[in-house]
Amino acid sequence: MGAILSEAVGAILAGGLGTRLRAAVSDRPKVLAVVRGRPFLAYLLDQLASAGIKRVVLMTGHRGEQIKDQFGDSYGPIELDYSAESAPLGTAGALRFAYPTLFGPVAASGPETARTVLVMNGDSYCALDLAKFVATGNRAWGHAGLVLTRVADTARFGHVEIGIDGRVVRFIEKADAAGAGWINAGIYLVDRELVAEIPEGRAVSIEREMFPAWCRRQRLSGFRTDGDFIDIGTPESYLAAEEFFSRSAAA
Repeated sequence: MGAILSEAVGAILAGGLGTRLRAAVSDRPKVLAVVRGRPFLAYLLDQLASAGIKRVVLMTGHRGEQIKDQFGDSYGPIELDYSAESAPLGTAGALRFAYPTLFGPVAASGPETARTVLVMNGDSYCALDLAKFVATGNRAWGHAGLVLTRVADTARFGHVEIGIDGRVVRFIEKADAAGAGWINAGIYLVDRELVAEIPEGRAVSIEREMFPAWCRRQRLSGFRTDGDFIDIGTPESYLAAEEFFSRSAAA
């Protein structure tokens, strides 16, 4: 397992504007929202450290300097690097912009620091064994793996359909989703080859553009977990995070 983990670099999407959350958190990026006395980002970094990830790139944007000021160049055993976008690039655009920081130059002759990137949304948390996900999730290079969690109502998130072979079949938009089902848990394992395919120089959504494209080419697999899930994208869900992590600490 250790050899596989050594080929993955971590990345956290921390550049969102957080417009829905501003009623509760207006003076900082979402990843610095305080939960039980700690910035939300610390919980994600703890999870990555437990999985053996040694280097993490924080993909920042809006008020990103606050993140660097607070976390600096390291967090415990993790080396922290930063990829700061000057304008919003979307979830996939930010990942493509960070390619040189994640992997080195795109050219094959350039230095490479990792084979895959373990990406986490900066405003959600899913309790699962990340090391197991990395170790089993992307044995075939040139593919991507997506962690899925089951919720009672998919209307807020959209629904993900999985085939019997574990491949993602399709994504159902929020407007058409309702009832219990599997949703994107905000954790992805993506081969550098696929990251290099993301268009440059414009905003690109990994959820609406790249995942469906990889799905059509049968290069996207789903990995289901029963781990507890929460996001802090709205004031209501942010308030629920306090109890969520209190339960986790008591477990």
